[in-house]
Amino acid sequence: MSDVKLEIQMLHDRVMVRISPEDGERRSSGGIVIPATAQVAKRLAWGDVLGVGTNVRHVKVGDRVLFNPDDQFEVEVQGHAYLVMRERDVHATATERTDHGTGLYL
Repeated sequence: MSDVKLEIQMLHDRVMVRISPEDGERRSSGGIVIPATAQVAKRLAWGDVLGVGTNVRHVKVGDRVLFNPDDQFEVEVQGHAYLVMRERDVHATATERTDHGTGLYL
């Protein structure tokens, strides 16, 4: 069998995201280390958008998005894990393009 490479194209309103690596241990504003396993409340995660479907309207490739990682589907491609979700499951985007943001920056 030949080694033909097939390009992945997202369909409809689907978004492919790679979880940001800094979502592990974090520090509070007082300097206390909070381990990644600590659960105070349901924690949302930031990820980088790698692909979008043809019906996605508000998310672009290269954006960072905020979402709940527990409710998504995971797929492995060439040894790397990615998440696939619907655009409606994205809670916020962080992008250089600003139309009407919150005034908060990453």
